Amino acid sequence: MRLYLASTSPARRALLAQTGIEPVLVAPGVDEDAAVATHEATLGRKLSGPELVSLLAVAKASAVADAEVAGRPVDGFVFGGDSAFEVDGTLYGKPQDPAVARERWRQMLAVGGGTLWSGHCVLDRRADRAAAVDATASRTGGTGRPRTAPPVRPLPASTAGDGLIGDAAPGGSAMVADGDRVVAVDSAVLTFADDVSDDEIDAYVASGEPLEVAGAFTIDGRAAAYITRIDGAPSAVVGLSLPVLRSMLLRGFGATWHDLWSM
Repeated sequence: MRLYLASTSPARRALLAQTGIEPVLVAPGVDEDAAVATHEATLGRKLSGPELVSLLAVAKASAVADAEVAGRPVDGFVFGGDSAFEVDGTLYGKPQDPAVARERWRQMLAVGGGTLWSGHCVLDRRADRAAAVDATASRTGGTGRPRTAPPVRPLPASTAGDGLIGDAAPGGSAMVADGDRVVAVDSAVLTFADDVSDDEIDAYVASGEPLEVAGAFTIDGRAAAYITRIDGAPSAVVGLSLPVLRSMLLRGFGATWHDLWSM
């Protein structure tokens, strides 16, 4: 069974590959700034962290789901993801500019940490999905122990079009289902070391690593030494929450994790 990754992120691909899954990478081509601006104008306010990452996850997955890949229709599951780091009520995406990254690190260290929001959207585009396990029935099983996975809820009518999730709490997760679509948000609360110097910040920014990643850091790279604690799934900080993705597939579509393994 194929998993199409609506992203060209090396980190997300590597994360899946190390679990035995070789995704098909497809660039979604979504204008993220425009999508966010449109929804904020409609709502008349700024999007929260969970809303922003769920909105963009849905937009990315939707952009790929009905496209042709290598001249053929998509046949499998399509995953779209997005991340944002929230510090003291402010959401941070990719800094891109060294000066911005440097100042962001000073702000993050002054506060001591923040919340990484990770948005997920899975769309079922299996050619034989009409004959697949009934999704409604599959959602009633596999509940597991309390708090091991977010409860699956029907998607509220008010957000049926965009799939926004607004009620995830820092360190928690939420999941909603709507036909052939499951949307989820996971989060992890990070604590930074309290003795990081300006020289260390300058050296890290000079490495170029923080410029193209949400929050200006990665835990699977040079910044790992500056992070003392993670409350939540470490994979969520890398780019997608593997436990939540597994639950989305299993409880939303009756698909097991090993169905996606590359044999």
